[in-house]
Parts: sequence; C-alpha cells; structure tokens
Amino acid sequence: MVRNKWSILFYVIIGLGVIGIVSQLFTQPGKFVMSILTTIFFGLVIFAVIYFVFLRKKAPSNEMKKYKKAVRQSKAKYKSDNVRATHAAKLTSKKQPNPIKKNRSRRSAGHLKVIDGNKTKRKDRASF
Repeated sequence: MVRNKWSILFYVIIGLGVIGIVSQLFTQPGKFVMSILTTIFFGLVIFAVIYFVFLRKKAPSNEMKKYKKAVRQSKAKYKSDNVRATHAAKLTSKKQPNPIKKNRSRRSAGHLKVIDGNKTKRKDRASF
C-alpha cells in the first residue's frame, strides 16, 4: 500500500510540472525559451568543469605504455583461432615436395623481464 501512495504522489508531481511548463509556454514563450537556454548553458558549464577537473585523462604513465605495448605484442602473437584454422587448411592443401625444416631460434617474450637471483648461493636441502 505504501508503494501505491508513492507512485500516486509521483504522478501528481509530474502532472503538475507538465501543466506548469505548458502554461508558461503559452503565456510567456520568450521567458520560457530563455529559462530553457539558461538551464542548458549552466548544465554545460557544470559538465565542462567536472570533465576537465576530474574526468580528463591524465598523461599515461610509463607502466601503462609498457602494458599497452605488451597487449599489442600478445595480440599479434596469438591471433584468433579462425585465422589459424584457415591458414592451416591452406598449408595442408598445398603439399610441398621437399619440406624444409627451418632452425628457429627461441626468443623470449618482449614483455617478460628476467630477474637475476642468487643462483650461486644455493642452500643444502639435506641439512633441513
């Protein structure tokens, strides 16, 4: 029942607002247009202040640049399965008479960093 009272009150307030806007539009159209334009202007000013003070993107940090570079490298390395499947189908359809095995050198991923540890100072596990 409480919910029903709130919805009736809500519709009454909306109805009175619509009646007020329509009556002002017919009685004082110039003042109505000026009030709408003033409201839009102040809304844009407030939005601009909030946007430029709080929401504007700051200069990307060095770590973010490295992360984006790693994402691009990863996307280039791991293309979608559909592209690989069509590429593999093309390769199997073309049979080469002399398959040449290429000696591929293994490269480390560019976005991974090796941390040097103390490999020479290994503890004797038998003494534990």
